[in-house]
Amino acid sequence: MAIVEVKVPQLSESVAEATLLQWKKKVGDTVAADEILIEIETDKVVLEVPAPAAGVLAEIVVGDGGTVVSEQVIAKVDTEGKAVAAAAPAAPVAPATAPAVATPAPAAGSMAGVAMPAAAKLMADHGLAPGSVAGTGKDGRVTKGDVLAAVAAPKPAASAPAAIPTGAPTRVLPQVSAPVGLPAELANRPEQRVPMTRLRARIAERLLQSQATNAILTTFNEVNMAPVMELRKKYQERFEKEHGVKLGFMSFFVKAAVHALKKFPILNASVDGNDIVYHGYFDIGIAVGSPRGLVVPILRNADQMSFADIEKKIADFGKRAAEGKLSIDEMTGGTFSISNGGVFGSMLSTPIINPPQSAILGVHATKERPVVESGQIVIRPINYLAMSYDHRIIDGREAVLGLVAMKEALEDPARLLFNI
Repeated sequence: MAIVEVKVPQLSESVAEATLLQWKKKVGDTVAADEILIEIETDKVVLEVPAPAAGVLAEIVVGDGGTVVSEQVIAKVDTEGKAVAAAAPAAPVAPATAPAVATPAPAAGSMAGVAMPAAAKLMADHGLAPGSVAGTGKDGRVTKGDVLAAVAAPKPAASAPAAIPTGAPTRVLPQVSAPVGLPAELANRPEQRVPMTRLRARIAERLLQSQATNAILTTFNEVNMAPVMELRKKYQERFEKEHGVKLGFMSFFVKAAVHALKKFPILNASVDGNDIVYHGYFDIGIAVGSPRGLVVPILRNADQMSFADIEKKIADFGKRAAEGKLSIDEMTGGTFSISNGGVFGSMLSTPIINPPQSAILGVHATKERPVVESGQIVIRPINYLAMSYDHRIIDGREAVLGLVAMKEALEDPARLLFNI
């Protein structure tokens, strides 16, 4: 027997630990070299762990949902082993941190109602109380098959619990007891408690940090998007043929933001203790939704990127965010961020600063609205822009003028070509 260990990849210095998601193989299965065995979620990214060699998965050391650290051994592959033919499904390996499931003590001389280990684990996963499943095993023991049958049995009609979001861990905690004092008809309504993913917990932590440490203020303006829409319509087909990507609106917003940051460098700065750090580069964070939560990959040196470069990079970010394949480096740093709630239909919002940055632009849905031009009411495609900023270092003057500079660049895109 030749055993090769499967280890957790080296994590970033800022990541102390990670969580195993779900094993794609079970003990006894054949694995190929570099075949993905499991995904590991950190508070920033999801990492794939490949098989270090071909063989048979001999042992799973840490099960689904387990907490791990860099270089920890999580499984073993036997490079000389053979797959187990027609093996019964293995019981899920309990997470390293999962509490032991207590089973009721049997009466003297009787094992009736006692759950076997695999059955007890399955009962806990489905929120079934000890003693609630009849046993058909030896001496009345509860088997895994008994639990599966109980789970599959028709349930009394009740309102369906809320669906668990895509990408949430499969481990669902037991139902929560209803608060004392509720009327009887309200006491047994279904609830499910799902633990936050590491990414969601990290997002929550950073948003609270931003609210607690920044003096956040938001300024608004409206933009007539007709010039951008006309330019986009005129060159869309040729642009796509030439560059292999569609000409979207985000490249215009990125270019307009960089245009304003050059005019007002304080918007591109950050706070470090009692110092203001002015950045001589423009790394623009683009907020991207993913099944596991919001991520903000960075467009490095956005001022040096063409419209095509920006569109290609944003499309790539969106695709890999959905697959959980963005790297930690791609989401580290950034001097300014843009959040586009308009793709979901948002009319107006007040975006929260992404620390340690000092400002963020919120973009919204473009809608036809009545506006006044030269004393006449006309219909124009209007987008409401919102810029939140840290009032500790950015005064209202710079914030307002910065947003006006973005507005002017979007309403006259030629400014972006001549940097005026």
